[in-house]
Amino acid sequence: MGNIKIIGGVFDTKLELEHASVAAGFPSPADDYRHDTLDFNRDFIRHPEASFYANVEGDSMKDAYLFDGDKVIIDRAVEPHQGSIVVAWWNGGFTMKFLDLTHRAEGYIELKPANEKYPVFKVDNPDDFEIWGVVIHQIRTFESV
Repeated sequence: MGNIKIIGGVFDTKLELEHASVAAGFPSPADDYRHDTLDFNRDFIRHPEASFYANVEGDSMKDAYLFDGDKVIIDRAVEPHQGSIVVAWWNGGFTMKFLDLTHRAEGYIELKPANEKYPVFKVDNPDDFEIWGVVIHQIRTFESV
């Protein structure tokens, strides 16, 4: 099971963006008049009081393009559904996996990794299990500054 480090966030920073899009063709004359801001509250966080950052550790979700060192934004107010990437408290620790509800009528659910090297977790005891939140965004750093 991979480790997840939950980090509280302050979602009140606006970043000025001179050019919010990257043109793949000829520049638009309208670009000279554009001045947007990137506001994490407005653009990424629907429920600030229920949102957290987490550091991804390990490679169990690599085939979902979630890599060791990435950060994710988790929203505890979002209702998980079939196929959601969830952060769950299970077996004494946090884990991040796909939620599989297809076996619910049989009395269990599954937490599925996105790496065939890892086992699928069959969860049939709700006493040691809680879906802690749903991963809604990913943040990846390409270069350290």
